[in-house]
Amino acid sequence: QVQLVESGGGLVQPGGSLRLSCAASGFSLDYYAIGWFRQAPGKEREGVSCISSSGGSTYYADSVKGRFTIRRDSAKNTVHLQMNSLKPEDTAVYYCATALGGLDGSSWYKGPKYRYWGQGTQVTVSS
Repeated sequence: QVQLVESGGGLVQPGGSLRLSCAASGFSLDYYAIGWFRQAPGKEREGVSCISSSGGSTYYADSVKGRFTIRRDSAKNTVHLQMNSLKPEDTAVYYCATALGGLDGSSWYKGPKYRYWGQGTQVTVSS
């Protein structure tokens, strides 16, 4: 059974850090590009970051560049999103998703490009 599970969310103060993890079961993440998306209450889902299947290409939304880092841990079949200098506007449910490729700078943030989605993990940035 193909399954993606996000973890690592929680409540953090502004300026703090969290590391989100996206773990897969039933398949290897190595064959897929992995994207992170988020959706805040009352807002549309937006792309946050993406890493190619090889790990050689990474993409970030302008709002998180310089603060978030995406990387693969192939040994654990996991992709991490390290989030530093968190801001209240980063509050959202964060989802990871897989794509078979064909992504570039103009398409990585488009949800329909992704096939499998996790259930999401809540990130709340508040003092």
